[in-house]
Amino acid sequence: MTLTHRGAETQALAKSIRAEFPQALVHLMANRGRDILPFVSLINAGLLDGYEAVCKLHSKKSPHRKDGDTWRRHLMDGVLPMGAAATAVDQFLANRRAAIWVADGQHYTGKSWWGSNFAATRDLLRRVEVDIDESDLHFPAGSIYWLKPLMIGMVKSLRLEPQDFDTEHGQLDGTLAHAIERALGYLAQAAGQSVVQSSELAAAAPASPQRPRFVSAFYLPQFHPVPENDRWWGKGFTEWRGVVQAKSRYAGHNQPFLPRDLGFYDLRLTEVLGRQTALARSAGIDAFCVYHYWFDGRRMLQAPMDRLLRRADVDFPFYLCWANESWRRNWDGLSGEILIEQSYAEGFEDQLVQDSLPYLRDPRYARPDGHRPRFMIYRPGDMPTPERSIARMRQAWRRAGIGEVEIGAVRFHLPDQADIADDLVDFWVEMPPHGLVEGDDYLVGGPGGNRLGRDLDPAFDGLIYDYSAVIDRSLSQAYRRQLPANTICGAMPGWDNSARRGPQAHIAHGANPARFAHWIDQILDHRIAGSYGQELFLNAWNEWAEKAVLEPSEVYGDLMLAVLRDRIGPRDVTRLSDAA
Repeated sequence: MTLTHRGAETQALAKSIRAEFPQALVHLMANRGRDILPFVSLINAGLLDGYEAVCKLHSKKSPHRKDGDTWRRHLMDGVLPMGAAATAVDQFLANRRAAIWVADGQHYTGKSWWGSNFAATRDLLRRVEVDIDESDLHFPAGSIYWLKPLMIGMVKSLRLEPQDFDTEHGQLDGTLAHAIERALGYLAQAAGQSVVQSSELAAAAPASPQRPRFVSAFYLPQFHPVPENDRWWGKGFTEWRGVVQAKSRYAGHNQPFLPRDLGFYDLRLTEVLGRQTALARSAGIDAFCVYHYWFDGRRMLQAPMDRLLRRADVDFPFYLCWANESWRRNWDGLSGEILIEQSYAEGFEDQLVQDSLPYLRDPRYARPDGHRPRFMIYRPGDMPTPERSIARMRQAWRRAGIGEVEIGAVRFHLPDQADIADDLVDFWVEMPPHGLVEGDDYLVGGPGGNRLGRDLDPAFDGLIYDYSAVIDRSLSQAYRRQLPANTICGAMPGWDNSARRGPQAHIAHGANPARFAHWIDQILDHRIAGSYGQELFLNAWNEWAEKAVLEPSEVYGDLMLAVLRDRIGPRDVTRLSDAA
């Protein structure tokens, strides 16, 4: 509970509350931001983390409202109905589409309730890449409601400080507190969820989704210095250098995008891999698909995995993906100066298999189907004769005593894969954004025009596309008909390679944990049943230079992982609490 500090009267009230409720946390606040700043302060301090739902109450003593007491009773009775509160809360928790619960009549729609608050609300939501439409205005009114954890996390992601809030002068409109009240419904909408009123709680909740049988995430082992990168990019280079130097190109562009819990780690410290595993397992991720850089016998970035093999005490479930494309100076594997060329000398298959054996024999090496170790090939179409090479690799693993290996490949939808049979490999993997950004309809910013509704850095000549449009395409029947039947469906938490390509970056605008939650929900409802092995593939765990990241970040904390934990992984805490 938070109390506005008004001297002796407030101190006396705090004392009486503590006397009657010894377990209560009572915190005194300055008279600023009304009831909103105190609530945001509790959220930012982490005191509301770990609950299944949080109920926000306040005194509703608005000096401009003569009916304040009557309104307060209506609001509180709506969210804490006498004799039926437990049932109502259960209904709220059971409804996967409900993010915010208010009393009846408190979901306001239309412009008449917005006054001078649109611009402030729009600018506030840009902090988390949520856009609002002035023709579709609505919000949960009254500031007494229940919130689910995703909403709590998104409010925390706004990164508001006390000094951001207006000093209290009895303002009726136009303050940050008014903007936050109006922003909540759009945070729910971004997640594909809704504001529900008390009488709507009993409506039939969506059926529980099918959970994936196995979840993988691409994993980049680049974060440690190597002599080659020293030579090409400067002494001590890792991709962290580009990550910290990335620039924001428009209002609301979250760059630089920086790590939080794990910091700027060095993957030569094998303990880091164990910490990553603990985070991944808590969110329902079963294994990391680790890029394996092998160029006709020359290994690159192998130190983290080789050190792991010597540390049987570190938990790290993994399998390999041979990243068989040339390294180029522009980072896309397709054009620019070649730094290391990927060639395919006669007999390369046997040597590649021999180099893979120590990993496949490690007990931590993943066998998603319960029997076969898995090995992926990033670009099978780059091999001169894919059918012959894959057959040779299979035979080489058999001769080595490994037996049958489950071979997969990434589905790029590029011309170089047009002649490859769907059954050349055991499965294909969707890897957004590849194959999902096609045509001008997806673009919202760049040389072809600017539909962002804000100014772009004049130096920017990359592409900005709509993350929501990518989600919609991934769910469309037209797109799904193009996929082989043996495809693992995929999703990405975001995409923005500003750290690598600067003003030529490709950016998925609107990527945030709420939209990611919507994508995962839709996959579980509509795609996971038809996915190969009922699996889900995520791009990626730690591609920080591409902002395709599940690890905790400064902007979103561990909210990406919480989204997965809530939908496919275990919940660590199941408690209910009231907060006022």
